[in-house]
Amino acid sequence: MSELITVIIPTYQHADSLPGCLDRILGGSYKNIEVIVVNDGSTDNTRDILSQYSHDDRLITVWQDNQGSNAARMTGYGLASGEYLLFCDADVVMHVNMIQVMYDTLQDFPEASYTYAGFKFGWKRFRPLEFDADRLRKHNYIHTTSLIRRKDFPGFDLDVKRLQDWDVWLTMLEQGNEGVMIPAELFEVLVDGDSRIGSAWMPSFLYKLPWNWIGWRPARLRKYEEAREAMKKKHNL
Repeated sequence: MSELITVIIPTYQHADSLPGCLDRILGGSYKNIEVIVVNDGSTDNTRDILSQYSHDDRLITVWQDNQGSNAARMTGYGLASGEYLLFCDADVVMHVNMIQVMYDTLQDFPEASYTYAGFKFGWKRFRPLEFDADRLRKHNYIHTTSLIRRKDFPGFDLDVKRLQDWDVWLTMLEQGNEGVMIPAELFEVLVDGDSRIGSAWMPSFLYKLPWNWIGWRPARLRKYEEAREAMKKKHNL
């Protein structure tokens, strides 16, 4: 008998992409799931979209004032019943077998606390990299959409506004918990909605330009650098 997996979806202004996300999860090959959607103060027609899924008793919906993605994730976590957790943004479209593949992987690797895969972000493909603690301390290569054993999940830090997933993986690493890579691309991020502003992928060459010499740097890059420095300070990197 497969174990219960809780999929937690924080959503803010994602009414356009939410149906595609939910359809793929609810119609996926792994059936023993509960799906908790936390509507984090959306002002679009998210409520109408969710009402179309009221017939599926695997779906739980929660409404709260806008508090940010980490607060929404932790609201869902507080209601979760599963032995496994999967945090999924509302503009993620999984392959139909993604949850099954991730579950099977954790059965094959009982020493691993979570498993992750490759993905497509907009037009850019990110191939999965083997788990390496030293590499993880240098930069994040693991997406939030990973399957985590509930007993090893440390929670999202509500004070962290950027690089939230990296913060979780580093905290788990400090607690002696590591992940295992799946050598496949298992989902796509559509990069949809207001909450994606500022979080889109940038080509690597932009990070290498001599911005100090130029005397100006893009706001998106500046915010990323500030968030990275905050992570380095928090985790003594």
